[in-house]
Parts: sequence; C-alpha cells; structure tokens
Amino acid sequence: MRQKLFRLFLALTILMAGILIGSQSDANSYPLSGSPSEVAQEKMQRLLNFIEEDYVDAVNTDSIVTVTINEILDKLDPHSVYIPKTISSAVAEQMQGDFVGIGVNFYRYKDSVAVIRTVAGGPSEKAGIQAGDRILLAQGDTLYGNNMPNDQLVQKLKGPINTEVGLRVFRKKDRSFQNFTLKRDRIPIVSVSGYCMLDSSLGYLKINRFAATTYDEFSLALAELKASGAQELILDLRDNLGGYMGMATQISDDFLSANTPIVYTKNKKGTTATTLANAGGAFENKQVYVLVNERSASASEIIAGALQDNDIGTIIGRRTFGKGLVQREMPLGDGSSVRLTIARYYTPTGRSIQKPYGEGDYESAQDRYATGELQYKDSMPVIDSLAYTTPKGKIVYGGGGIIPDVFVPIEDNAVLVVKELERLGVFSFFSFEQLDAHRSDYQDWTEAGFVKDFLVPETLYQDFVTYLKNAGVALDTKDHKVAVLLELKAALAYQLFGDNAVLKIRAGQDPMVQKALALKNQTSQVGAVNNIHLLSDPSATKTKIQTTNDEQNDVENAPKETVENRES
Repeated sequence: MRQKLFRLFLALTILMAGILIGSQSDANSYPLSGSPSEVAQEKMQRLLNFIEEDYVDAVNTDSIVTVTINEILDKLDPHSVYIPKTISSAVAEQMQGDFVGIGVNFYRYKDSVAVIRTVAGGPSEKAGIQAGDRILLAQGDTLYGNNMPNDQLVQKLKGPINTEVGLRVFRKKDRSFQNFTLKRDRIPIVSVSGYCMLDSSLGYLKINRFAATTYDEFSLALAELKASGAQELILDLRDNLGGYMGMATQISDDFLSANTPIVYTKNKKGTTATTLANAGGAFENKQVYVLVNERSASASEIIAGALQDNDIGTIIGRRTFGKGLVQREMPLGDGSSVRLTIARYYTPTGRSIQKPYGEGDYESAQDRYATGELQYKDSMPVIDSLAYTTPKGKIVYGGGGIIPDVFVPIEDNAVLVVKELERLGVFSFFSFEQLDAHRSDYQDWTEAGFVKDFLVPETLYQDFVTYLKNAGVALDTKDHKVAVLLELKAALAYQLFGDNAVLKIRAGQDPMVQKALALKNQTSQVGAVNNIHLLSDPSATKTKIQTTNDEQNDVENAPKETVENRES
C-alpha cells in the first residue's frame, strides 16, 4: 500500500513540475497588439525564441526561417522568390554582367580541366592559353582528378581583381608542359549572344537576357551593324526570360520617337509611373522584326509590347510567356535576399499581359503544346473583352502574353528532339572531343569561309550517330539528319569562332528568321542566307520551312545543362 501511495505521489510531483514549467514560460508572455503585420512578426519571433531556448533538441533556426520564407512567398505569386546567401553571389554575377576570373570556357573532361575556348581579350588569351589545353595546377593546387567539387574548382580560378595566379598547363597538341602567370580581370557575361548581317541591308541581333550591361552591348552591336549597312533589323528575343526592366526600356527607346510611351507601372496604392521615349533613338524610323516565342518573358515582353502598341515593326513568332509583374530585390541582412513583386506593368495601350496564376498549375509551354497553340495559329487564345486599339487602328489583346503579328509554328518533332539534345550539351561535348582529336584539320579555316563553305563530313555524321547509340539514343536518319548536320556545324563553329558564326549558320534554316526575310523581300519564297551550305551531301534536300525605372529580375531560369560548360 505504501509503495502504491509513493508511486502516486511521484507521478503527481512530475505532473505538477510540468505544469509549473509551463506556467513559468507563460508568465513571460504578454498580449499581442499592433497592426496585423506587427502581430504576425511578433508571433514568429516568439516562436523562434521558444524553439531556440527551450526546445528539447538543438535546431538550426535559420533553416526553419528559410522554409517559412518560402512558404510565405508561395502564397503570393509565382515570381516572388527567396535567394539564399549560398547562391546570392552567383545570381549577382549573372545580373551585373561580369565576374572576376581568368577568362576561359572549360569542360571537366575525363579527369582534367579542358579549355574549350578563351574569352577574347581576357587574361588567358593574352597569356597564350589555347583551346584544348589542360589546366593541371592553379597556384600549386591540383585541379586534375575527380575529387574536387565543381564549385571549389571554379573558386580556384576566380579571385579578386588584379590578383596573380600561376597555372601549370599541359598542351595536348605538342604534348608539352607550360607555366603561365596571369592577372585575374573582369570577364563579361554577355547578354547579346551574337549579331551579324544577313544580307546587304538586314542586320540580325540576339539578346539572351537583360543584365546591367545589356544596353551597352546592344548599342555597340547595333552601331557595328549600321556601319555595315543595316537599314532593317531582326531583334531576336526568343527564350529570353527577362531581367532588368531599365534595360528593356532603353532598348525600346532606340526604336521610338520622342515622348512615345514605352510602358507604365502601377503599385497597390494606385501610383503610376510612365516611361516615355527620348529623342534621337539609334534606330528610329527603321523597320524592325522582333522574334518571340513561349519563353520570351517579362523584359522581352516590354519591348515587344512597346513596339506593337506603337505600330512600330513586326512581331513574329508565337505568343509570349505572359509575365506582367515587376520585382525588386531586397536584402534580408545576412547575404540572402528576396525578389518581391512590387507592381504590375502595362503596355502603352493599357494592356496587362500577365497570365492568370493562383491555385493549380501555372500555365507552361507543355500546356500550350497540348492544346495545339504552338502548332496552329487558330489555337491561340484571344479574349475579345481584352481587346485594345493601337494609334493606327490595329487590334491587340491582353490577358496572357503578346500575340504576334505573324505566327510561325513550332518546328516538327524531329527538329525539337535535336534541339533538346543541343540544349543538353550533347553536340557541344561531341564536337569538343572531335576537335580535341583532330584540331589541326580545322586550323586553316577562317570564320567566313567556315560559315559559307564547310560541309559536315559524312564520316563525322556517322560517328555522331554511333555516339548517340552508345549513349542509348536512337535517331531516325531520314527525319533527323538535316537538323543534326546543322547543329554539328554550329557546335564546331562556336568552339572555333564564337557566337556570331553560330548565328549565321542557324539563320539559314531558322523558320522565324526566314519569315522575316520573306517579309522583307515581300515574297513568300524563302531564300538562302549568304548562300550558306549546311549539308554533308550537297544533293540532299533541305527541310521545308513552315510558313519603371525600378530594376526588375525575372525568376524564370534557363534549364540547366547536364554537360559541364563553365566559365572562369
């Protein structure tokens, strides 16, 4: 009996102790007051304090905060995002348009760092490093082998500006070892990925994103094209997911006359800010063809909308992404930041081109393909209640992207498969291996000669088919051959000569570029560009062509490549 009473007493003691602890914690609390946001902040702070001070196990409260921030932003819109401090510097580099390094593109090839090509004017080119070289050591640290993570390897080559780095290099072509000492410098991350003349009066310029240096790059490229005789321009904004809003308005300004509206923004208080064009635009009163597709977003749509609404030029392609929101990046104090949507933007006629979002899936390119919109003009959604009229009487529509003036369907499945292989880096890696083994075979080619006259050898094509088969990929030779030959030539050209050569080569079989040429020539017949040859068999037939001033960063990111192609 005494033992039972003792056990009961012990249990009551433990229970009372628990109640007492709880009462002591509650005694330190006080009623919440203030605005709803102040109450929410205080609740969150108390919870974190309780977890940090009293929770039974050790907890990383920063990881809890990260989860909470992401969950909060998920309740807002698809473009308000959290940027952890672990990736903030990489994100900043992409948007500022440069980084400090030695100026090489490289692969992790087998067990070594293999140089694909050097950046023109960069430290490596100046020092004499060449494509195909293997960088073995940096400041005595070993770079070969498979033990070093890629991010650590890159950091060995990057560093503060003007700092020296000693490199030990193996030159494969003469099997020699060489030492180089060079100073790290600013290396541009280009956003104008190429430009060229397609004929005596038509220039072609492609922009891949809108970073801090984009307008300067655009201006230099446009000036060179004008000096070469450009009186008309193809501005390629396909797959351009956006970036800084100010870059888009400056570029738009170059096509518009003084006081023409470019875009206006409105915040939740109803405050509007209108951006007007200035006098003296570099390409005013000249014809421009703007190429867009389902991955042309945000800043790209500002340009397309500004020109379309002001009856300037011709928009060619497919309905754009549909992002009419403006973000501002705000630091959170520990190296992390948040991109928060602060306003909506509207085209000059008053259109909002933001596509619907909310519960459920945010419309994707796959959704559009499934409905037939990418293949057939009549499948594009047109909302009559969101019709607007331009100054010259053209009807344009809001409600989810810019609808082009001239529709060009997506390529057939065979071409799409080849493009996906290109996006994954398969052509690039194969071409590197070929050049690595036979670089001397290409040393006498000039860029102009290669673009115009180089024919992909049938043996190289068959080697690529075998390469794919060994990787478990089987292509139908009849359906895919033309597209494969095009991408093989483009991949070789990039590694030998750079982006401009690629642009010229692809233009010859690009349906949208060819449509612009057809419009320019006022004929439905599609002609060849610069007499460019792309096939290994000259008798083969080509495929048929189907006829604010606030800084804003997009949260859309280009798909990551599975094959390493890094810059340092």
